[in-house]
Amino acid sequence: MGQIINIHPITRIEGHASIAIQLDDQGEVRESKVRILSLRGFEKFVEGKPAEELPRIVNRICGICPWQHHLASNKAVDRCFGVTPPPAGRKLRELMQAISHSEDKILHFYFLAAPDFVMGPDSDYSVRNIIGVAKANPDLAKRVVRMRQMAKMILETFTGKAIHPHAGVPGGFSKPLLEEDRKDFLAKMREMLDFALFTIEFAKTEVFPKYLDAVKTLGVIKTGFIGTVDGDGALNLYDGMTRLMKPDGTFQDFDPQQYDRYLGEHVEPYSYGKFPYARCWGEGFSLDLEAPRGIYRANTLARINVADKMATPRAQAELEEFREKFGRPAQFTLLHHWARLIEEVYACERAIQLLEDPEITDSNVRAVVEPRAGRGVGCLEAPRGTLIHDYSTDQNGMITRANLIVGTTHNLGPINMTVNQAARSLIKGGAVDEAALNKIEMAVRAYDP
Repeated sequence: MGQIINIHPITRIEGHASIAIQLDDQGEVRESKVRILSLRGFEKFVEGKPAEELPRIVNRICGICPWQHHLASNKAVDRCFGVTPPPAGRKLRELMQAISHSEDKILHFYFLAAPDFVMGPDSDYSVRNIIGVAKANPDLAKRVVRMRQMAKMILETFTGKAIHPHAGVPGGFSKPLLEEDRKDFLAKMREMLDFALFTIEFAKTEVFPKYLDAVKTLGVIKTGFIGTVDGDGALNLYDGMTRLMKPDGTFQDFDPQQYDRYLGEHVEPYSYGKFPYARCWGEGFSLDLEAPRGIYRANTLARINVADKMATPRAQAELEEFREKFGRPAQFTLLHHWARLIEEVYACERAIQLLEDPEITDSNVRAVVEPRAGRGVGCLEAPRGTLIHDYSTDQNGMITRANLIVGTTHNLGPINMTVNQAARSLIKGGAVDEAALNKIEMAVRAYDP
């Protein structure tokens, strides 16, 4: 059977997973599998709960992106109960979405991804971490911590909790934004935008050019993509139509309320995570590297691939530069990092737009809600991909069924393909070292799973 190489755990990701690489008798990679063995169970244990409680329960799915689960859940409950939030309530939700995206991207780029690029993928693991990065550039490290803390404190100051929020409610938002807070937050988000622009320029000049060979070779696969766009085809992180793009760049838009007509869910015996695929392509599901079927990717690279444009000026300029270099759709896995920084610029710009909107301080932030029987799908873009919460309620507003497709879930198939490609390119004749294993992990970290 040959040797099995285990990478356990995968380091510097926002969760728990392992990799098993099976070698044949000649020491060549036969297959690789990414295993996720933590059973969460949220879809079952929310059954029987009052629907209005779910936004305060499902935000525990992820301590890194609780706002996305909180807001998607509120959107799903709105649909179940047939209520539309007033404009100010909707805009406050989107503001929280944009701010939480902005700090999340700082976390991934500087804390999780940077050690590979700043210290080098072949450097010793004892320095290939955030402490090593901080020692290499202490002034930048202090600025990074301050920026992330600033974004977190905006969320906490306004809503009371930066993590596991409860400020969104069915029908809108729990409190209006006061003018003094609006001015304070606006000044801070302008500073966040300055830092986002510094970061992407720093990455384009000091980081990415050193690793273009790795970008073009490590974990490269060819897939479709999924993301959310507004009526003009521009990227939207909070609301819009879902766009599913084939590997050749052709695409179709659909209402996320009908996602189950377009997406299927597959199960593999080695993982508790489910594997969504493009049911509407009519080709089934396969992770074969040479001929994958039904496979698409979510996350930052997917979103800027499916979008015709960005809705804010500086992010649009960055997108144009990116497309001039890599085309559309861009397929190189490590380009997730570049795309992530483009989205960081967009998230900051969008937060500023919302804070400059005079309607956002309107005191009417919540519509009257009455429980009823219904079904609702709440869909938005989590940092790690398109997030879908699908609930059904009985006449008393109690949950009878829930289905969730979490952002990372879309990428479980592509991550397995990426690991297979990386392992086969790096392990030959049974020769393997720590640098090769870290590069395989780098291919996973690009997805920020």
